Amino acid sequence: MRRRSWITAGLFGTASFAVSSAGSTVAHAAGGGDPGTATPSTVTADPAVAGARHHPEPATDARWVHTWTAMPQLTEPSNMPPAPFTQSGGVLVDSTLRQTVHVSLGGAQVRLRLSNVFGGAPLPVTSVFVALPQDGRAGVDRIQEGTSQQVTFQGRKSVTVPVGQEAVSEPLELAVQPDSNLTVTMYLATGQASQDITSHPGSRTTSYLLAGDHGQDAALPGATTVEHWYFLSGVEVTAPGSERATVVLGDSLTDGRGSTTNGNDRWPDQLFDRLRANPGTAGVAVLNQGAGGNRVLNDGLGPSAVSRFDRDVLGPSGVTSVIVFEGINDIGTAGATSQAQQAVTGQLIAAYGEMITKAHDRGLKAYGATLTPFGGNGYDDPGGTREAARQAVNDWIRTSGRFDAVVDLDRAARDPQQPRRLNPAFDVGDHLHMNPAGYAALAGAFPVELFA
Repeated sequence: MRRRSWITAGLFGTASFAVSSAGSTVAHAAGGGDPGTATPSTVTADPAVAGARHHPEPATDARWVHTWTAMPQLTEPSNMPPAPFTQSGGVLVDSTLRQTVHVSLGGAQVRLRLSNVFGGAPLPVTSVFVALPQDGRAGVDRIQEGTSQQVTFQGRKSVTVPVGQEAVSEPLELAVQPDSNLTVTMYLATGQASQDITSHPGSRTTSYLLAGDHGQDAALPGATTVEHWYFLSGVEVTAPGSERATVVLGDSLTDGRGSTTNGNDRWPDQLFDRLRANPGTAGVAVLNQGAGGNRVLNDGLGPSAVSRFDRDVLGPSGVTSVIVFEGINDIGTAGATSQAQQAVTGQLIAAYGEMITKAHDRGLKAYGATLTPFGGNGYDDPGGTREAARQAVNDWIRTSGRFDAVVDLDRAARDPQQPRRLNPAFDVGDHLHMNPAGYAALAGAFPVELFA
C-alpha cells in the first residue's frame, strides 16, 4: 500500500498535450485534435544559419530540469498587446518584446521553450536573445552589458513555430544563478498573422514592447509596458541528477493575484524560498502552472486542469511531484443548488483521482491541498450550498487516503473566529484572493520534508 502522510500545518478547447524534454526542437499536437494524441510536425527555421559555436548537450552526470514555467493560454482581447502592436492583419509586426522571468534552479546551460499552442497562424520569431537584467531585477527593460547572447534553433537564428506547437531552443552556455531573474528579448519582423496568440496574462511582471529591432539594445527607452508574458512557456537548465522539480497545478491563487508586481512573492515563489534555505531541498525547483480563472473540469480562462495535466504536469523535465490546489472556480461557477453542487463535488473528486493515478503511473508523488475559504465573496451563495461543496471536497482530500500527503491550506488561510472566511490579515478585499502575507502562510504550511 502506498504510504500517505497527513499534514495539519497551516483560480479561476480541451486536449491533452505531451511535451518531450529530449532533443533541441520538438513539436506537439494541440487543441482540436484527438485528446491525448500528439501529432508531430517539424518546427521550421529561417534559412540564415547563425554561425554560432557548437551547443553541446549536457554532460552525462547532468540533465535538463525545468526551472520556470508559465501556463500557455489563448489571449483574451483585453490582454492583447495594445495598439499599434495589435493590428487587423497581425500582432507585433516589426516589434521587439522584452520579458523577464524568475528562475528557481541555476545551471551552466539554459534553453527556452516558445509556445504557439493557441496561435491562429504560424509564429515567425526573427531573433531571440537571453541576458541578465540590470541589477538582477525583475520587470526592468535594461540588461547588463556584455551578458546578451543569441539563442539558436538547430543552428539558425530564426524559428517559425507551427500552429498548435512548441519550439525548444538549442542549449546556450550561460551561467544562470538559482533564484535569479533572466531577460528574454524577441524580435518579430513580420509579426504573427492572427489575433489568436498564446500568452500568460497573469505575469505580475512588467514586459516591454517597442517598434523596430532592438533585440541587443541595452535598454528600451519609450517602450510600451504590459503585465503579460507572450509566447514564452518554459526555461530549462542543466542540473546535476539530484536536482528536480515540483509542479503546482492551480488557479488565480497560485498565479498570484494580490501579490506584488515584479515582487515574485506568489506562494509558489515563497515555497521555493523555503526549500532553497533547507540543504536537503535546495535543489528543488517550484514550477507555477496556475492561471487566473482556471477550472479543473471545464475550459474557461485557459484549458481545464484535467485536459492540460499531461502537458503542464507530466511534460516538464525533471518533475518528481505535483501539488494539486484547484477547484474553487468549479464550485463557484456551478449553480447554487444542492443538486448542482453535489454533482460538481463528485466530478471534482473523480478528477482528482484521475490526476493522482496519472501522477503515480509516471512515478510522481501527488500532494493535495485543501481549498481555501471564500465566505463573503460572490461565490458564497446565501443558502451556503457552495460552502457545503467546499467542505465536502476538503473532507475527501483530507480523509480519502488517495494523495501521498495532504497540506491543509484551508486551515492556514482561514479566520480562526469565522472559519468560512479568510483571515482578515490575508484578505485583499474580495474575500478570495490573498496578499503576500497570506501567500506566505500558504507557503509556510508545506513541510520541506515532503520534497527531500
